[in-house]
Amino acid sequence: MRRISSSLISQRLATTAITSTRASVRTLRSTHSEASRPAVTTLSEDEEMLRSSVEQFARERIGPKVRSMDEKSELEPALVKECFEQGLMGIEIPQQYGGGGMSFMSAILAIEEVAKVDGSVSVFMDNTLVNNAVIRWGTEKQKEQWLPRLAQDTVGSFCLSEWSCGSDAFALKATAKKDGDGYLLNGTKAWITNSKEAGLFLVMATVDPSAGHRGITTFLIDKNTPGISIGKKEDKLGIRASSTCEVVLENCRVPASQVLGEVGKGYKIAIETLNEGRIGIGAQMLGVAEGCFDHTMKYINERKAFNSSIADFQGVQFQYASMYSDILAAKLMVYNAARLKEAGQPFVIDAAIAKLRASEVAEKVASLCINLMGGVGFTKEFPVEKYFRDCKIGQIYEGTSNIQLQTIAKYIQQQYK
Repeated sequence: MRRISSSLISQRLATTAITSTRASVRTLRSTHSEASRPAVTTLSEDEEMLRSSVEQFARERIGPKVRSMDEKSELEPALVKECFEQGLMGIEIPQQYGGGGMSFMSAILAIEEVAKVDGSVSVFMDNTLVNNAVIRWGTEKQKEQWLPRLAQDTVGSFCLSEWSCGSDAFALKATAKKDGDGYLLNGTKAWITNSKEAGLFLVMATVDPSAGHRGITTFLIDKNTPGISIGKKEDKLGIRASSTCEVVLENCRVPASQVLGEVGKGYKIAIETLNEGRIGIGAQMLGVAEGCFDHTMKYINERKAFNSSIADFQGVQFQYASMYSDILAAKLMVYNAARLKEAGQPFVIDAAIAKLRASEVAEKVASLCINLMGGVGFTKEFPVEKYFRDCKIGQIYEGTSNIQLQTIAKYIQQQYK
């Protein structure tokens, strides 16, 4: 039998491998062209339509009221009504309950656009914490009772923190004692956003202090329920128009039908709701950075010094180029986290990173913008000082920056064990 030389075998194997590789490349190219993935910043037609509409509303209807609301430390009632009329308070609520039936990403875009104009209103319209909790864990009866109202005229307020427990949220002291077919709630909630305007309070209280976090239960409480009242209003550094108050519970009787989810599973609702909410805070901080940057760039391109626009000096160019790069990086993080959440993919770490970095970028950008604007940047005549005040909260609420770092560190540790 004639032997085939090893060199010939090698040649044939090489030829076969090349042919196979070329076929694989053609297949990959075909697959790629058929299912190419758009960038996370690429918006659908519906998303772009919403973004454009909210941008116009924020500029024309919110913009003229920003300074007055900041000085008075309160939202204008007429503007609250307009936010509902524009559908901004129920973007994700299904249409069958009177909402917009749009995506999580759509809500994030709306928050970002409003925050470009006013951080306070963006916090107010971030009703997603309460809306999504009811959508996800509510019974059909609870959805029918609350979602139409949350979409049309009722502000929701998320009540977790207390004076003795901020970051250590599950050390809460508010109690819910079984009383016939309901519960008697007692305790004081602190730093509660939207509490002044709220018609629905989503309250965390423990039915069994000895059970630790496994005793925590979530209750849906109408503002007209006897025993619930609004306490001290905080006089804040930033987002001043957004109300932040105590919520006091004194023998507040809540029927068992208003328990959200299962008894003892409130900790799960709190954690998962806050994980989503952190993307919203990232979007808020992104918008604050973008709004501040936009005002500053317009000013330094008009302002002349030494017979030249300030924006033409190389030292200044380096600074705004760096800021723009940071803003874009924050946008990619926030949008990516939102897309992951929307697609049903794991997003907790991405949300933590997005909130952490977006809040840092907002503070850096706002500070540098004041520097670039000089003396006028330090006055209330221009809005950059307000952006500087508004951005600081991003590193504090819905999980401090240290809590985000701890979350990220735990994730990293798990990868190496």
